[in-house]
Amino acid sequence: MKATAALAAILLALSAHAAPPLQKDATGCKDHPLFTRMPTYWIHHCKTQEFDAYEFIVGKGQKERVEGRLWTISYYPQASATSKPSELQILRNFEAAVAKVGGRSLYADKNRETFRLNAGGKDVWVALSAEFTGKYGLTIVERAAMTQAIEADAAAFANDLSTTGHAAVYGIYFDTNKSEIKPESAQAIGEIAKLLQGDPGLKLYVVGHTDGTGGVESNLRLSQDRAQAVIQALVTGHGIAPARLRSFGNGPFAPVATNATEEGRAKNRRVELVKQ
Repeated sequence: MKATAALAAILLALSAHAAPPLQKDATGCKDHPLFTRMPTYWIHHCKTQEFDAYEFIVGKGQKERVEGRLWTISYYPQASATSKPSELQILRNFEAAVAKVGGRSLYADKNRETFRLNAGGKDVWVALSAEFTGKYGLTIVERAAMTQAIEADAAAFANDLSTTGHAAVYGIYFDTNKSEIKPESAQAIGEIAKLLQGDPGLKLYVVGHTDGTGGVESNLRLSQDRAQAVIQALVTGHGIAPARLRSFGNGPFAPVATNATEEGRAKNRRVELVKQ
C-alpha cells in the first residue's frame, strides 16, 4: 500500500514538470501555399478575404495600396519551445525564401519587411511583421481585379445623369492603343442604348478618357477615337440617331484615381456620358 502511494506521488511530481501540450492551429487556419512556418510554431488566428485591399509600406512615408485576395496569418511559438528566434532571424528566413523564388524586398526596417514576387504568373505582395516575443504575422495579397457582380445599367446611368450631370461607364474594352471596341463590351453598349431609347429627348456627349501612360497628344487622339467608336456602335448597332450624340476626347486630363498604380490607371481608362 505504501509502495503504491509512493509511486503515485512520483508520477504526480513528474506530471507537474511535463512539457505543456502542443497548441493546435486555430480552427480553419493553415499555412499560405507559398510559405511554410518557422519550426515549433502554431497559427493563433487567421483570415482570408476573396477581395480586399492592404496598404504596403514601400519606402519611408510611402505606401502602395494593393487589391486582390487577402490572407492574414498570425504565428505564435509553442509554449514548450526552449528558444525563440529573434526579429532579425525571422526576417532573414523570409528574405531567403522570397529570393529563392525570384522575389525581392521592397522595404525593411527593424521588425517588418515588404516583399513582392511572382507566383504562377500572379503578382503577390507580402507584409511581414515580427515581435521580440517570437510572434510574427503575415499579410499577403494576390493582386487581382474584383469580379464584377453588379453591372452598371441604364437606370444607374440615368440616376447619375440626373444627380451629377455625368455617368462613368466601365465595361467598354479596347486593346492597348486601339480604338476598336472588343466584343465583351456589348453589355455596356446595350445599356447606354437602353438609356437613350427610354428617353427620346436625351442628348449626350460621349467622352473618352485615358490613363497617364504615353504622350498627351496621342492620348487625346486615342480618347477621341474611342468615344467616336462608342457612338458608331450605338448608331449602327442600336439605331440611335447620330444627332443625339457628340464625341469628345479628354485624354488624361480628368483622372479619378492615381496613375501610379495599375488599379488607378484602370479606373482612369473609361467612357463617360455627359448630358448636353
